Amino acid sequence: METRWIEEAQQGDTEAFGRLAAHFRGMAFAVAYDRLRDVHLAEDAVQEAFLEAYTHIGRLEEPAAFPGWFKTIVIRQCQRTLRRKRYSSLPLEVAAHLTDGSQAVAELAEQKEGARILHQSVEELSDRLRVPLQLFYFYGYSLQEISAYLDIPLSALKKRLFDARRKLRGALPVIDLASVFNSLYEGGRNMLHIVNGDSVGNMMKQGIVQGDVLVWREVYSAGPNFVNSAGDQERAFRAQALEQSMGIPSAEYIAGCAEQEEKLHGFSRYEEVVLWFEHDLFDQSMLAYLLHWFNGQRLGRTRLSLLCIGEFPGIELFHGLGQLTPEQLSTLNGTWRSIGNEELDLGSELWQAYAAAEPDHMADMLELRKDQLAASALPFAYPAFLAHLSRLPSVENGLGIVEQTTLHKVRGGADTPMKLFRQVADELHMLGMGDLEYWLYLRGMVQGANPLLHIDGAEAADNWDFRQVPDFLNRKVTATTLGGQVLDGREDRVAAQGIDVWYGGLHLLGHSVPWRWDSLAQRPVRM
Repeated sequence: METRWIEEAQQGDTEAFGRLAAHFRGMAFAVAYDRLRDVHLAEDAVQEAFLEAYTHIGRLEEPAAFPGWFKTIVIRQCQRTLRRKRYSSLPLEVAAHLTDGSQAVAELAEQKEGARILHQSVEELSDRLRVPLQLFYFYGYSLQEISAYLDIPLSALKKRLFDARRKLRGALPVIDLASVFNSLYEGGRNMLHIVNGDSVGNMMKQGIVQGDVLVWREVYSAGPNFVNSAGDQERAFRAQALEQSMGIPSAEYIAGCAEQEEKLHGFSRYEEVVLWFEHDLFDQSMLAYLLHWFNGQRLGRTRLSLLCIGEFPGIELFHGLGQLTPEQLSTLNGTWRSIGNEELDLGSELWQAYAAAEPDHMADMLELRKDQLAASALPFAYPAFLAHLSRLPSVENGLGIVEQTTLHKVRGGADTPMKLFRQVADELHMLGMGDLEYWLYLRGMVQGANPLLHIDGAEAADNWDFRQVPDFLNRKVTATTLGGQVLDGREDRVAAQGIDVWYGGLHLLGHSVPWRWDSLAQRPVRM
């Protein structure tokens, strides 16, 4: 909610009240329709409620109380309508189609049937589940806004949305809530979908969504990062570092960045841009960068929406959208939610903290914004970026969370790179590591004069490029004596091996580093 709009409206600013009305119209209509069950009557009630609110907004003492105050006005208008007994029934699913007379009869009939099943299923939900679901999924309001408007604690609201989704999954075995809603209300042809991963992008291009698909190819969780990552100097430096550490050709990386950013700069051609991202650090750092970028643009008439997912029904350990079948992915179509200034500001703040040269900026930001992030459309940012900080060398033995977990898995019997990658990636799924990123950590543990691990045959690889080792994934892995001593806390990994690693914008180099991770305090500490 924009408190500024309310304050300006109270001073007689009609433009500010217009923005306020546009923001709350969907919320007001959902509540009105839930009581009146008639599109026209609900629209009339909402219009009358806005007129009453505009007339009396000067009486509102606390701008933050506007959502509850306005909801009371909407309900009062609905009660007046019911007392007048003006019943003129027009089903919502029929009204949704009367805006396009050119639609083919067959397509209209098919969508009308989908709408009938959709609305019948939604209306069969109890009152306590139906309205929160409509406000969150159909109208794109944030959890915080719905909580304030309906006067429901956030924890209870989240539980109601979970229960509603579970009930609808059982009620809609064929017709999917999200895809039907998107077909009826979103249009979709003039849309740009930004996703991570070619496999997901290719599936989406096969008709799962309407509009264009841009696959954002980056790995911000590795290598050096800068607030201005698109600067020529910064990009060249990053490209060189990624080539040396992960084998990504520098020229290919720079060309790919230029191509995807050219497409991104054309966002104003679209009515809506939808960001599809997951819960882990790999995706959350990418999302933070894009929100930071959009925060510096004039959006004009382009809407921004976000689908951010950390689980999927039937998948016990969810790593990402790439696990889903086309049928499963299609069920997410339309479940994105509108985002605005709050998410753009938070995303920009996250990116700037992530790209900072000192990690306490991120720790302070997470501590300050923890509750705000949890209640926003970015609920995965806090755990993802906390996991990022845990990658720093620990105060106990100099091991980051990835190296620590790797040595534990070796001690537990994981004896090949493939087994290690699978087990470590599963346990540390909040990082979202791919194989190339994990080999970067693994290489740091086997190289140099004082290795923590030994991999049969890897010592012959030029510059420790594991791809040169035949059948590398199945080679024997063992811990060295030093590796065991470090794991037990009797030696310090940084002092023994040295380190040369980037974590966001932080570069740790040498046998003595200025920052360590304190797992008890859950924050980095300066040494």
